Amino acid sequence: MDAELFPRNRTQIAPGAVHVPDWLTAGRQRELLEACRDWARPPAGLRTVRTPGGGTMTSRQVCLGWHWYPYGYASTVVDGDGAPVKEFPAWLGELGRRAVRDAFGAGEGEGEGEGANGGGDGAGGGGGYGYDIALINFYDADARMGMHRDSDEKSGAPVVSLSLGDTCVFRFGNTVSRSRPYTDVELRSGDLFVFGGASRSAHHGVPRVHPGTAPPELGLTGRLNITLRVSGLPAVRPAAARPPGDRIMGDSPS
Repeated sequence: MDAELFPRNRTQIAPGAVHVPDWLTAGRQRELLEACRDWARPPAGLRTVRTPGGGTMTSRQVCLGWHWYPYGYASTVVDGDGAPVKEFPAWLGELGRRAVRDAFGAGEGEGEGEGANGGGDGAGGGGGYGYDIALINFYDADARMGMHRDSDEKSGAPVVSLSLGDTCVFRFGNTVSRSRPYTDVELRSGDLFVFGGASRSAHHGVPRVHPGTAPPELGLTGRLNITLRVSGLPAVRPAAARPPGDRIMGDSPS
């Protein structure tokens, strides 16, 4: 959007939940998109997630580092082709740590750009977080994500969310229920959203995607969301050395 009626500034949506507009440069968005296209290829590529009750998620997903399935993590695609999960790259972990520093480590109005120092670790820290999971969801025009909590990790480190492509309505709720109170936030291509601390277990979802709103120069039809997490799982031998279907963690839904 060339002209804004109101500026899009860094905003604290709830304690521990921060929206940083336009955090990713246009060049970094293109780099991430190309990486996502590589990750989406089989084996262990983009898949439709099926829930234990027999339903399917309308967004499609590929995982890095650890494979998420409802409701746990494994080193192989236990609900798909059984291939070892793709490696989580070190540069993506550094991007996650910088996102936390920029979201929490600077005063209001500072650290809003991707390249900003973002101050010290501050209340949100970021320097020591060992991000080792990426969940990449692709939304077409009809895809949605119901209200849920990211509760399958053994770590309380902040969740980092990066948006590419079409604009969406991101609904950020409370830690008690899926209903009100919640806040609807418009996430556009390049936006960063980080939530941790008191908001780490907040319910959130995507009730709507606005088709045709992606930057034309990006070359993406639809929306990609890259979510970075810290598993808190113990170190294991490489996924390629583990037998197919060897599960690491499988919790019941909370």
